[in-house]
Amino acid sequence: MSNLLGAINPIAFSLGPLDVYWYGIIIAVGIFSAIFLSTREAEKRGIEGDHIVDMALWALPIAFIGARLYYVLFELGYYLENPSQIIAIWNGGIAIYGGLIAGGLTVYWYTKKKGIPIWLMLDILAPNVLLAQALGRWGNFMNQEAHGGEVTRSFLENLFLPEFIIKQMEINGVYYHPTFLYESLWSLAGFILIVVLRNKKHLLRQGEVALSYVLWYSFGRFFIEGLRTDSLWIFDFLRVSQALSLVLFVGAICLWIYRRRDYPPVPYYTDGMKPQKKNKSTKNLKKK
Repeated sequence: MSNLLGAINPIAFSLGPLDVYWYGIIIAVGIFSAIFLSTREAEKRGIEGDHIVDMALWALPIAFIGARLYYVLFELGYYLENPSQIIAIWNGGIAIYGGLIAGGLTVYWYTKKKGIPIWLMLDILAPNVLLAQALGRWGNFMNQEAHGGEVTRSFLENLFLPEFIIKQMEINGVYYHPTFLYESLWSLAGFILIVVLRNKKHLLRQGEVALSYVLWYSFGRFFIEGLRTDSLWIFDFLRVSQALSLVLFVGAICLWIYRRRDYPPVPYYTDGMKPQKKNKSTKNLKKK
């Protein structure tokens, strides 16, 4: 698994000529965890669990294509010179925001087709996607990518990190910020917090769970992105992910306020797809 220098081999095992990378294994674990949890939650909210699986069959490949295209477009010069590397996702180069945009559009299409409330479906998926992101960042760890700027070994030791993380953060004799870990822990904390709040009755309305995800992730990503050395840039002075994080954060706040002022009020998340009970006055009128 690791060599004498302590760095972890990104290849988990080989099947003949086929190399199986830790990156792919970890991403797969994150995806299946999200599908499993989303299926259980959907059934609690009055949506058939099979819808999650059917939707995933559409959303996952489209999300992967979107994530890769997003990255390739912002590194177009390199990939025009090396077109064979466009499909080499096992070397990294998958942009989360690109996947979220493509996957989100697929979810919208599917829910419209099946007559499922889009906001309720997004609420079911959002925290579990955050968990998948928390797990997926360890794929970057295995590839020694998505790290921050140079630091000292003593800096990492003062973070009380285990030795295997410190060794993996040493690349060509230089230690780097473990930004993968910062984002993983931030996403995991967000997953726990949002799930706890989501299950409280009469707290979050439908759509606000998904908006909580957007607020939490974009806020953390904005600051963590500032530490990274492999950011995609616009005009060489603006980091793409920071700009998008800022837009999403402000947009989510505005949309939350707008939807809270809407009338009639949006159903609570815990109401799910269950039909609303008729009030007593309506029943009495019908009896008379």
